[in-house]
Amino acid sequence: MIFFIGVVLFALGIGLSVALHEAGHMLTAKWFGMKVRRYFIGFGPKIFSFRRGETEYGLKAIPGGGFCDIAGMTALDELTPDEEKRAMWRYPAWKRVIVMVAGSVTHFILGFVILYILAATMGLPNLVDKPVVASTACVQSDTIDMDPKKPRPPCAASDQGPAAQAGLRAGDQIVAVNGKQTPTFTDLRTTLKPLSGPQRITVDRDGTEQTFTVDVTVAQRLVENKEGQRSLQAQGSIGVLRAGVFEYNAWDAIGGSVSFTGDMFVKTWEGLIRFPERIPAVVRAIGGGERDPDTPVSVVGASILGGDAVERGLWDVVLLLLASLNFFIGVFNLLPLLPLDGGHIAVIVYEKIRNWLRRLRGKPAGGPVDYSKLMAVTMVVVFIGGAVMLLTITADIVNPIRLN
Repeated sequence: MIFFIGVVLFALGIGLSVALHEAGHMLTAKWFGMKVRRYFIGFGPKIFSFRRGETEYGLKAIPGGGFCDIAGMTALDELTPDEEKRAMWRYPAWKRVIVMVAGSVTHFILGFVILYILAATMGLPNLVDKPVVASTACVQSDTIDMDPKKPRPPCAASDQGPAAQAGLRAGDQIVAVNGKQTPTFTDLRTTLKPLSGPQRITVDRDGTEQTFTVDVTVAQRLVENKEGQRSLQAQGSIGVLRAGVFEYNAWDAIGGSVSFTGDMFVKTWEGLIRFPERIPAVVRAIGGGERDPDTPVSVVGASILGGDAVERGLWDVVLLLLASLNFFIGVFNLLPLLPLDGGHIAVIVYEKIRNWLRRLRGKPAGGPVDYSKLMAVTMVVVFIGGAVMLLTITADIVNPIRLN
């Protein structure tokens, strides 16, 4: 029951995001004086609607999106006589760009607000594996028969590890080992692995870099290969634990959220670049193969993950999923492909550059772009997008990614 409630709550959160996206288009269009005919959430059969002024507001049966009908968004749009002067395509390019980009901006603002709430209440996860010290500990060696799922025995109070003995403390970010940069905690472990004895460790402490001499200890670490065979490997260690969550007060949460937002934009863009290569794994998952957690998910899959998180009381995961989804939708909609917002922006920019070149040659400005000539390309994008959506929804129904 709690899982079902979580799925519904998460779906409502996605619906709110879509509503705000379309509201961004509507409000900026009205602000510039364009006529907004309709503002609807959902698709398919109409459930209800009402009219305020010149705009009809309503809700449709399929909660998979929404739309904002602005008169004259393209020159193909049929206009009534009273709409002719207020057609969107007649307005300056910069106003049209603002209207089109406003939808994505609302996603970015909503995502940032969600991250701020998360930062100020529960903290932000270490998304990019920063080598920030959560705490120091003694260095212990593994044994061949130990259970890797169980924690090692606690250190004695008097048993300090190399990092603590050298003066490192919680909050330090390790930036280099012997001058070699360590941008992630994984890089730090890889760099330390072959070392032993005194080494120069540089940390960023409260914005100031300091270098400590740390006596790296060689410890035995349990490793397991793909066949399940175990072995012990020697590995240099200094006794530090990585910070998994960064906690903030209400003021510091602003800066933390800004930094985290930048990290999320990078991750979102990397995900979009790798999107095509993940599709075959989605197809295999539909056929019964193991579902790779790194494959794309639909709104259905995201809602299932949200339900899992609510069921386990992981509200930080719920908020992080909602923020991630908003950043993804915002960036995706800015791709220069019709019928996405970014495609319309690309057409507007093209018109502006074309008219500038015509003026240089002493010619008058050209008319609006004929969207009918772009229809074939648009239909290809719609077909591919629809196919990918159908694949991900099917995979999320028959073989969903679950929180475990």
